[in-house]
Amino acid sequence: MQTAALYHRPDSEFAYLYTKDRMRLRLKTAKDDVAKVSLIKGDPYDFNETKWYLDQLPMKKTLSTKTHDFWEIEVESVTRRLQYGFYLLGEDGLSAFYGDQGLFPYEEEFLSVPNYYFRMPYFQEIDRFKAPSWVKDTVWYQIFPERFANGDKTNDPKGTLPWGSKAPDREDFFGGDLKGIIDHLDYLEDLGITGIYLCPIFKAHSNHKYDTIDYLEIDPSFGDKKTFKKLVDLCHEKGIKVMLDAVFNHIGDTSPQWQDVIKNGEKSKYVDWFHIHSFPVDTYVMVGEETAAHLTYDTFSYTPHMPKLNTANPEVQDYLLNIATYWVKEFHIDGWRLDVANEVDHHFWKLFRREIEKINPEVYILGEIWHSSQAWLSGDEFHGVMNYAFTDAMKDYFIKRRITPSKMVSGMNEQQMLYKDQTNEVTFNLLDSHDTARILTLAQEDKDLTCATLTFMFLQKGAPCLYYGTEIGMTGLDDPDCRKCMIWEKDQQDTQMLDFTKKLIAFKKENNDILSTGETIWEKVSDETNQIILKRQEKNAQITAYFNEGESDFIIDTRGKLLLSQNAFQEENTFTLKRHGFVIVREKTE
Repeated sequence: MQTAALYHRPDSEFAYLYTKDRMRLRLKTAKDDVAKVSLIKGDPYDFNETKWYLDQLPMKKTLSTKTHDFWEIEVESVTRRLQYGFYLLGEDGLSAFYGDQGLFPYEEEFLSVPNYYFRMPYFQEIDRFKAPSWVKDTVWYQIFPERFANGDKTNDPKGTLPWGSKAPDREDFFGGDLKGIIDHLDYLEDLGITGIYLCPIFKAHSNHKYDTIDYLEIDPSFGDKKTFKKLVDLCHEKGIKVMLDAVFNHIGDTSPQWQDVIKNGEKSKYVDWFHIHSFPVDTYVMVGEETAAHLTYDTFSYTPHMPKLNTANPEVQDYLLNIATYWVKEFHIDGWRLDVANEVDHHFWKLFRREIEKINPEVYILGEIWHSSQAWLSGDEFHGVMNYAFTDAMKDYFIKRRITPSKMVSGMNEQQMLYKDQTNEVTFNLLDSHDTARILTLAQEDKDLTCATLTFMFLQKGAPCLYYGTEIGMTGLDDPDCRKCMIWEKDQQDTQMLDFTKKLIAFKKENNDILSTGETIWEKVSDETNQIILKRQEKNAQITAYFNEGESDFIIDTRGKLLLSQNAFQEENTFTLKRHGFVIVREKTE
């Protein structure tokens, strides 16, 4: 037994309250090294009286990576406290007891020592990770407002180009606005969308609005607060949530605060709002022996137009928290997507969460973080993150063919085990966005491959998001090409893709009882044939999905209710899956 590979940590993603009364526990072991794991558990205050340490409760091996297996179990306690350890039986026949003070022989001499056990002293409901209940059932639709629809030509900025007249450059304006979104809410409702994520709508000079001038004003080229209020109200009438995008890491260089610093230098009342190293701020300085010149202040990336805010400054905190609460109180938005969230201090995000929850604990807080994010997902900052690492594994296999299916599954499972299930259920899954090339372009415009990849994503835990235009076959390379104008002429839309997307969203919504919280089971992942069988299971029902990304036919036999398929030919209960083919069925379980 590879004992060095054993890992468990109390009060973490390895031991956490899932509901008020039920705790979920995980243990990590080396891949294919342990034959059996059991939980040894009981109340710490009747340890000697009942000798519960002699009993075992079998744990289930759930997800695996290339290097590790994960074992899980859910337990409850009448007294709402728990003392526990693990019994392990290795594939080599050796047994052991694993607890808070390490590894011991599985013998009563060691089992009977109370201090050798992990403890959950009390199930503190106030500390339990909680997420808005509606998020796990949501299908998101990301809108880049300047490129979705021009509903009011009177607010077009100077130099606005005719809609869709050219591929976009970084400085182009085409006149998209809030009225344009309102005009197409029936389209989104018909598509099946239940949440829209809007890129920034606040006053700014750029077309993307990430260089904010005034967070308390709608950009005039998008409309006004009255129009935005109408948009939110109409969305809510249609059962659609609204999530805004905000940049609290940095601000635009034309903002009043930064302009005051430029004008008054060290005497500016905003001098401590930023990270300034020397004056004047509109010059470059040499750093050490480097040949490149550097700004005299910190920015987002190396962008001089986006000076970084000092969120440790109480004045900046009050300024930003007032903004965050204002849009929740006055316009009843349902979520905040927080740009460059990992570059802002944890202290500020804890304040942010606290202030938002005072107004409405059902507001979704989503961080833009592209890497492992446990530090932000302990329950007092974000509910979820943009799940790039999770979905990158899908793209690396399905689209880019740079990894095997087993490597993809290993990466996905690794990401799932980083977080508590509550987080996995509300994380934000996406295949493309305003920051990346469009999925159809990455797939070299292979629509069958695109549909298979989208379907695979929709089967996973978390809330899926479509980037505007994906449903009608829009293409685009990296920014700015991925920010083309939405195509509204029906004769230029891919109606087959649109019909498929509607069916995919309907499938997700009709089977949320399993897809939102159900267990993930990888029944088959073949690197030789590029065939995958994935099960999602919950209580007495399961969904089974068969995918064929290989050159040879994949013949399956199933008697479940057919939910969705592509490139699959049926004869009674037998399906023949061609390349990029899939079949999804729903079955009852015993």
